[in-house]
Amino acid sequence: MMGPKKETQAALFYEFSLEDHVPADHLVRAIDRFIALDAIRSHLAPFYSTIGRPSIDPELMIRMLLVGYVMGIRSERRLCEEVHLNLAYRWFCRLDLTDAVPDHSTFSKNRHGRFRESDLFRQLFEEVLSRCIVEGLVGGSSFGADASLIKADASRYAKVERADWVVPEAVTRATQEYLDTLDDAAFGASTPVEPKALSPADPAARYTGANGDRPFFAYSTNYLVDLDNAVIVDVDATAPIRQAETGIVQDMIVRTRERFDLHPDMLVADTAYGSAPMLGWLVDEQGIDPYIPVIDKSERKDGTFSRDDFTYDPGTDAYTCPGGRQLVQFRRTYTTPRSGVDAEGMMRYRASKKDCDLCPLKPQCCPKEPARKILRSIHEHARDRARDITKTDAYVTASYARKKVEMLFAHLKRILKLDRLRLRGPNGAKDEFLMAATAQNLRRLAKLVPIPA
Repeated sequence: MMGPKKETQAALFYEFSLEDHVPADHLVRAIDRFIALDAIRSHLAPFYSTIGRPSIDPELMIRMLLVGYVMGIRSERRLCEEVHLNLAYRWFCRLDLTDAVPDHSTFSKNRHGRFRESDLFRQLFEEVLSRCIVEGLVGGSSFGADASLIKADASRYAKVERADWVVPEAVTRATQEYLDTLDDAAFGASTPVEPKALSPADPAARYTGANGDRPFFAYSTNYLVDLDNAVIVDVDATAPIRQAETGIVQDMIVRTRERFDLHPDMLVADTAYGSAPMLGWLVDEQGIDPYIPVIDKSERKDGTFSRDDFTYDPGTDAYTCPGGRQLVQFRRTYTTPRSGVDAEGMMRYRASKKDCDLCPLKPQCCPKEPARKILRSIHEHARDRARDITKTDAYVTASYARKKVEMLFAHLKRILKLDRLRLRGPNGAKDEFLMAATAQNLRRLAKLVPIPA
């Protein structure tokens, strides 16, 4: 029998509870257990005026932003609509059915103002990380490091040559941040290659074609990850330059040790982090085993002897060539001792021209040079340590574990939908990367720590 049509009739009174309408297995309920925002008010108090009209509750804005990053809602206009309509989001934000949702413009005003001045997003990330440590998700013995390109909010077609770019009279926020970071190594200072093109919308973003596709303006998000459970222990933004990415990993390792007393026994990374200064810093200054392939350009492809064909003796500080002759730094004693180290940290070991002229192996060694020369880094012992590690079974295991970092980047772009920034400038990139990493750690907590029965 066909059922009758039901007419909607408005009731005079309703008994309604948001708590009853949020499923027990909903993601917002799972992550709500790990969010403690009680300290936000005291942290932000110095940045608010003591007089005037009361502002929007900062805890409400942070909860709404967390919903946006955890659920992959990139637009703040859409975020306000979703929180207005979705009962689970209202419950998470501590809003009743009749409570108004803040306007989207409120987020921009607070983000560029008191949130950024107080470094609130960094504090929020570290509080969630502290909870990960308390729950036993961070082992602290093996870390992985990597970087990934994130497109900037700048068109590849609206670019100008660096030589033609001038500071406009009306300086935008992103342009001012670019001028403020000209001496910052994380954004390209002290690197040998200057950018050829700048974006007028976001001058700090780098024009790069590193992904093999058409060039675009981008930043790098840099992760330092505990490999036990893929928990992000630190994150920062840099220009997509190898020197900047290597330098920020050093800063993150030091910062993690200072703030959380976490110091790994091993660091797993790809070849981009296998430079001699980086390996020397890890082995000599930090006591960390580098599970990193060494950047080595000494192998020759013209059929002549490579550096590996020469044997180094640390006792005599000399190389022995395949012909049995020695290559040394100095063949006489100087009145004033010389280090023999150049500005790039390299030492030169040279053979005697007399020995090379009489050697039958000269055509296979130095056919176009009067004598053979070998370059050796001052960090060569650290490079040797890294080479020895690559021959072990533990290195193979660590290489598989490093894929956890790459999976975090895939999750960042596909699930959280952070494949292009919405905020401009170095500070905007840092804010977005910190919030996204916080969201990923919260999702990790929700997955690995079961809800109490």
